[in-house]
Amino acid sequence: MYRIRLFSVRHARAFEWIYKRVENMMVLMDPVFAKIGYNRVEKPIALLERGVKGLLFDCQMCGQCVLSSTGMSCPMNCPKQLRNGPCGGVRPGGYCEVKPQMKCVWCQAWEGADRMRENTRIHDVLPPVDRRLQGSSSWLRVSREKAAELRESRNAGKTAVAKAFSEARKIEPATAPLVPEPKNAVDREVRKT
Repeated sequence: MYRIRLFSVRHARAFEWIYKRVENMMVLMDPVFAKIGYNRVEKPIALLERGVKGLLFDCQMCGQCVLSSTGMSCPMNCPKQLRNGPCGGVRPGGYCEVKPQMKCVWCQAWEGADRMRENTRIHDVLPPVDRRLQGSSSWLRVSREKAAELRESRNAGKTAVAKAFSEARKIEPATAPLVPEPKNAVDREVRKT
């Protein structure tokens, strides 16, 4: 597993590309998941996620995946489970103080982040792990949140026009002034009566 984890970090850019495609597909599947029910879809997707990420990243299924922020190196593999950077005990060569045969997860994270296109996210401070999400699918949770954001942005565009129109109605008169009609038209109306 450890060798595969090192492979994943060395190929962080490729895994970043794959992850984005999977995420986009999951967002597109949101209407289907909503129709089936997210509670029903959770177990099979979590099982698939556990298999794929367990093999490639030695995933611990914390439910709050940050691989895209940490250069495809899972911080939950740190013996101390540090989420925001290395401890003060990193040995020379970037090895772990608790497991001297293992490279520090955070040294790997920086190496992986250097290879990724969106490598600035490693500077973001990550929230502490919410243990209630342990074992749940972070793929499903993130795609559901992104799909909700897309729906809100679409609806915001529609309501923006309606709001702008109602504001314009307050400024403009209720009826537009009519252009004066030509004299001939008025004269014809008078003659007919």
